[in-house]
Amino acid sequence: MKPWEGAHDAAYERVQAELAAAYLSDGLPLVPPTMQRVAAMLAANNYAADEEISMLPPGFETATAGDIAICAVMAGCKAEYLPVLIAAVDALSDMSFNLVGIGTTTGSAAPMYIVNGPIVEQLGLNGKNNALGSGNRANATIGRAMTLILQNIGGAIPGETDMATLGQPAKYACCFAENIDESPWAPLHVERGFSKDASVVTAVGISGTGEVNDSDSQDATGLAQTFAQSMLMAGISGGAGLLGGGEPLCLFPPEWAAMFHRDGFTKQQTKQMIWEQAVLPVEKLAPAQRKHRMAAASDPSAKVIRVAEKADDLMIVVAGGVGRKAAYLPTWGGTTKAISREIKIRQ
Repeated sequence: MKPWEGAHDAAYERVQAELAAAYLSDGLPLVPPTMQRVAAMLAANNYAADEEISMLPPGFETATAGDIAICAVMAGCKAEYLPVLIAAVDALSDMSFNLVGIGTTTGSAAPMYIVNGPIVEQLGLNGKNNALGSGNRANATIGRAMTLILQNIGGAIPGETDMATLGQPAKYACCFAENIDESPWAPLHVERGFSKDASVVTAVGISGTGEVNDSDSQDATGLAQTFAQSMLMAGISGGAGLLGGGEPLCLFPPEWAAMFHRDGFTKQQTKQMIWEQAVLPVEKLAPAQRKHRMAAASDPSAKVIRVAEKADDLMIVVAGGVGRKAAYLPTWGGTTKAISREIKIRQ
């Protein structure tokens, strides 16, 4: 490596200091949101700066297209990413998502965003190798922009209103595409009622990620057992999710999805098989936790608790590249529901 040979920007450090002093930073360097950059992004998408998009919790401030564009510029987004952000903001404002809770909890909850449809290819979003990791501008900057939007417009300010004890990396950025090219099943947005040709973003409130590794099982039943048992970590899953309020997200790599399909399992049958095995005996909980959790249960006499109220509450999304590594993303225990919105392009 060698230093960039372009001209030195003498104002760069001053701009970073000013933006940080205004509490607009996420801790990483920001692209200066100049009037020219913001205006160009709005003009490219036919939005007026003062156009109201939605009321955004937890501060319940009005998010305008101009506000969103400022955060998008600071995050490093290209102009064509703006419609995804606008749809995602609308999704977060749905009260069923419970952004009030996610944005203020002491837990590690954070929104993540799954993008489907033709816009994935148009923007170059990644749903394959390292889909949840680094290396793709669209994934990284769309996810980062949404964090800046939540902080700077919604008012979820770390240490003030966002009271996360530890937080998690998804609080910086978490956006990816579904790998529909290598999935044997209907994509998430179709499953949720949208046309196959629609471009859709789905916001999910996750409390973390856990890798599920099973390179040994050679059939779907073995994979299902491994995944189900991996969901039963009492301290992680002991919230409302296990008592019927959650929508656990199961990320399957293409090789896993192909094996379930080969063995004749539809996505719904796969959910059912995992759900039936993902049960935690009540006796496995610590006494105080057992008392608290079961007091809130619909059936306090039950001997087991489940990861969701019903099998259909599980979400299965195919993502990733080569390898037998899946991931379990428990949804936040504060009764959040995944929300999908169509991404609309203005001509």
